[in-house]
Amino acid sequence: MDGNGRWAKRRGLTRNEGHRRGKDSVRAVVETARELGIPYLSLFAFSNENWLRPATEVNFLMQLFHRYLLTETKRLMKRDIRVVALGDTMRLSPALRSALEQMVETTANNRSMTLGLALSYGGRQDITAAARRIAEAVQAGTMNPEDVDEAAFAGALATASLPDPDLLIRTSGELRISNFFLFQIAYTELYFTDTLWPDFREREFLRALADYQHRERRFGVVENGVTHHPLRAQS
Repeated sequence: MDGNGRWAKRRGLTRNEGHRRGKDSVRAVVETARELGIPYLSLFAFSNENWLRPATEVNFLMQLFHRYLLTETKRLMKRDIRVVALGDTMRLSPALRSALEQMVETTANNRSMTLGLALSYGGRQDITAAARRIAEAVQAGTMNPEDVDEAAFAGALATASLPDPDLLIRTSGELRISNFFLFQIAYTELYFTDTLWPDFREREFLRALADYQHRERRFGVVENGVTHHPLRAQS
């Protein structure tokens, strides 16, 4: 979800207007994923690093997120979409955190698709927090050191309820991951597009999915059938 600011600048608009238009792309992508039967979709809405942006921009984004949470719950319920929160939600304002928790609770029994909202999320921070949880469990005697494996570590991450991603889409022409799902994307296919997020709608999403369908995913398997560094199954 990158490129809102540049989209606005090219049109002589404020960055806030770019963020506002980007909200429409969120709805378009979620709707398309639901129609296609994609079971899991995660959106990197706000990173830990984004807190370093100007306070006026951060405040606007928080208000935008709050309005989205308040207005989209009915739509998500109608489409049977479950929402899970990813990230350090304690950094969010009490009102925003309450709205997020309410959306998660209200949609908890929906089954057609799971939407992961990454707010105040960072991949390094996720890994650090998971390591801390496991260390505390070992120290408390509820986990043995020899039981710490990839599956146990994955279960301590914020994404424990989600499978590893099959495809990661990065918009706006940037060729980097930007601290997103660092543990989870070991075998994820990467797709980079110059399209800025406010322009990323159904057509661009379908183009990314079509590209993905032509990929050959080997997961480290070589011709003799030996697999290196296996992770939990993806779906």
